[in-house]
Amino acid sequence: MVSPSESQQQWRSVREYLNENRFALTQRAVRAFPDDLRVAGTPLLARPAWLPAAPVPLADVRLDWRGDGALAPITGGEPELGHILPRQDHGDPVASYAAAVEALARPKLFENRSCYRLLAADAAGEAPVLGFGRGQYFDVINICEASAHEYAAAALAAPGDSAPPASQMPFRAAVGDPTDLARRPVMAAISTLAIRHDRKTGEAEFILHWRDPAKVATGGNLHQVMPVGMFQPSHDAPWNETNDFGLWQSIVRELSEELLGSSEEYGSDKAPIDYAAWPFNAALQEARDAGELHVCWMGLGIDPLTYVCDMLTVAVFDADLFDTAFPRLTATNDEGHLVTVEDSTGRSVGIPFRADHVERLTTQEQMQPAGAALLRLAWEHRSALLASPE
Repeated sequence: MVSPSESQQQWRSVREYLNENRFALTQRAVRAFPDDLRVAGTPLLARPAWLPAAPVPLADVRLDWRGDGALAPITGGEPELGHILPRQDHGDPVASYAAAVEALARPKLFENRSCYRLLAADAAGEAPVLGFGRGQYFDVINICEASAHEYAAAALAAPGDSAPPASQMPFRAAVGDPTDLARRPVMAAISTLAIRHDRKTGEAEFILHWRDPAKVATGGNLHQVMPVGMFQPSHDAPWNETNDFGLWQSIVRELSEELLGSSEEYGSDKAPIDYAAWPFNAALQEARDAGELHVCWMGLGIDPLTYVCDMLTVAVFDADLFDTAFPRLTATNDEGHLVTVEDSTGRSVGIPFRADHVERLTTQEQMQPAGAALLRLAWEHRSALLASPE
């Protein structure tokens, strides 16, 4: 038996390998799933009922609160994880994968906050219905990151880029079908493609982000759309559970935090956020009412490596509104940094929303499956998304 220090070093080595090779590992992991589960030819996985036929106005998506819901059997401390959990100095294994991350590879952002747990999703009709209950962020670490770690460890033992031995992945076997929302606790993030659209010229550009593995616990070393955040209350104080239970409430907070560099402290530990009185939200809500900002829901999917769930949304800003709301984008934030290009004047701008950039980012660059799928879907439905208001 290896010593505790050796087991800890082995764990760190696999964790580093995972963070350095997430994109390549994702390409291998997706081969285990049927092609008809893949979203727009990307690695993201989705059941047919999760993807609407066309962009759905965010206001038409219905959220159904179901409380605690049924308990799922997978929690992250199962015996199937014993082969990848490091041992503590006194010899016993750590209690969970989150505990291992805390002790050996803690990123800048790492807090077990309340989340809205996704229990059901049906986008087959004109008005999608999403069912939610209560959950915790560390379920993402204990299940999703543990599943990815196990895959990385097995991949290291497999020759070339062949499929890792199933016998070395008992935890992934215990999780089973990653698209089965009743099989495990599923905490969903909201990935938003923010597009600046100049109606005078017809040109559009979008915001792209690189996630720093030293700052984030999931999705590190990959490009992603921006903003992205877990669907969760702004604080664990009980009054926030109802007050923040809305997709737009989550998106507007992330727009403020990630694009403007605003604080995540809203004072909601003492009182609920007054969204109507918040000037930033009030301005964007007025723009939504005036047709200057269109926010659509595009579906949801599962990462084949990490089993992380993302809800996919697009926010299309009229150029003047975008420039007023975001006079200066924050180049670096708590999760990574902006990815920009330069135009002929040398000015740093967003990424042009064009076929060549969409193709490059979704086929050649190291991008998260959710971001790649969102870009492909947005390009497919660009006529509807960029249509002039009637």
